[in-house]
Amino acid sequence: MARTHLTLAALATSAVPGLDIVEAASFSGGSQGDFDCALLTGRDGKHWIVRVPRTDKAELEQSADLVALRALSAGVRTRLHFAVSAFAGQTPIDGTRAIVYEFVYGSKIPLNGLDVARASSVGRAIAAIHALPTSFIADAGLPVLTPIECLRASVTVIDRAAATGLVPAALLARWETATEDSKLWQFQPTVINGSMSADSLLYAGNEITGVLGWHELRVGDPARDLCWMLGARDETVPEIGFDAYNEVRGGGDRQIRQRAKLYAELELAKWLLHGTEVRSTDIVDDAVELLSGLGDNVRSDIMNPIGAQTMPILAIDEVEAMLERSERAV
Repeated sequence: MARTHLTLAALATSAVPGLDIVEAASFSGGSQGDFDCALLTGRDGKHWIVRVPRTDKAELEQSADLVALRALSAGVRTRLHFAVSAFAGQTPIDGTRAIVYEFVYGSKIPLNGLDVARASSVGRAIAAIHALPTSFIADAGLPVLTPIECLRASVTVIDRAAATGLVPAALLARWETATEDSKLWQFQPTVINGSMSADSLLYAGNEITGVLGWHELRVGDPARDLCWMLGARDETVPEIGFDAYNEVRGGGDRQIRQRAKLYAELELAKWLLHGTEVRSTDIVDDAVELLSGLGDNVRSDIMNPIGAQTMPILAIDEVEAMLERSERAV
């Protein structure tokens, strides 16, 4: 049974000594959400969020998020032009923990609600994350993945999806060709959020004010944080987002969009695998339908495979800029 906002408020006062709450309201995503959550208002007008996980999966996510937020020190946060939530306190409850965070202000915008201005802001925000020094990730004991490890993770998803016998052959061939293209996987790993989606971002007007959900924080493939934009109905949204990103990062990763395309398509394979793991016929049927539609699109557009794109040779200033970024990242 879901905990009420009043119960959550009481837990918050136990978690944060001296917290004086004058108002509490439910902030959960409905009865099917992974967390019981409440928005709290302190007597000083400051706002807080308190969350209690409902499932083991949510508990693991919350624990990982807490490790990531602690790794994002005050010094690291000064490099970002948007807010990241801060841990305020915790208290045990029914075998898990109630965690209190400082509230991050802003409004969520669905993917298909993004316009050109917001897409540009998205690209710049993701670029800021990828510009962070990688050393603090290793210092915090968080994952540091090489390009070959990123490739192997994709191959594992493809192999597992293929074993279900439910993925169109054209898609499997497309994905396997991409994983065999060595040029596609020549990139400089960066700090990534790792679980970026439209639901991760908060806006005020056209500008991003905050980024949520850091439980997959790591060093890895920067294309991971960009792939979700490719799902926008308006094709100009990913175009503008990638352009804004490359303007900040310098465009040294010539194949980032191609890898992002692969990751976006593999999300359907992961949805299928999730359905088989939880034995949900509805999820499996939905994933099969989505994969079938993607397979039809692939067959009708054979001129656009996922593979390394032939690009002009880097100019000297571009090489120097890429080397400078690499030096700053370590």
